[in-house]
Amino acid sequence: MNPPLDQHAPTPGKPLFSTSFALADLTRVRREVEAASRRCGLAHDEIENWVVAINELMINVIRHGGGRGAVRLLLDGQLTCEVTDQGRGFNTGHYFPRTERPPLSETGGMGLWVVGRMADYVLVDSGPAGTTIRIAARTRDTLG
Repeated sequence: MNPPLDQHAPTPGKPLFSTSFALADLTRVRREVEAASRRCGLAHDEIENWVVAINELMINVIRHGGGRGAVRLLLDGQLTCEVTDQGRGFNTGHYFPRTERPPLSETGGMGLWVVGRMADYVLVDSGPAGTTIRIAARTRDTLG
């Protein structure tokens, strides 16, 4: 059984940006995520890391979560993002917690590790009805 989202995580605020996506939408969504993040005051290097993390989550949806998903940016005191799919889910214990770089495999294997390095936190809820991954932007204020 997979652990639920952390009950102490911030509750979602009003979405700053929300859209569904498939492979053909990735470039558009990355641009829109970058623009919304810039309006929230993230610095250039923080935005780059943030967009990479969200892109990794979207690629995981394309490869492992049924090919279509949704992304929402929220401001809950800090910039957060939820990426959801309706795939079969996965055993989160194979991926969290992981402090060492995982080995590459033919199916990938590094996406969630990269996300964990670039986000302030990663919360995962995964089961047979799909997966929701929530991350928070890592900013100079949250590095520590």
